[in-house]
Amino acid sequence: MAISSKDIVPLTRVRAKLSELCDEVKRGRKEKIITKNGESYAALIDADRLDYYHRLEREHIHLTLLEEAIRGIEDLDAGKLLTPAKLKARYGR
Repeated sequence: MAISSKDIVPLTRVRAKLSELCDEVKRGRKEKIITKNGESYAALIDADRLDYYHRLEREHIHLTLLEEAIRGIEDLDAGKLLTPAKLKARYGR
């Protein structure tokens, strides 16, 4: 979803119109970028959308871990092993 100029709101306006802006975000399913001194400062986002983003992030982490586990099993099957001494030399522990 593209952000338009009307979705960029100065902090001073947010202070005066927070309830209105929250209603607009909830109704329109759009985010608002809040600026302070002309620079991005924070975002106003619908709580359901934020929850969705968090679920996507957790899913991505789980998929990455599964891919790493599969890669490790493939390395084991291919005989790509490191001895404890090589691991210690590589990572210094």
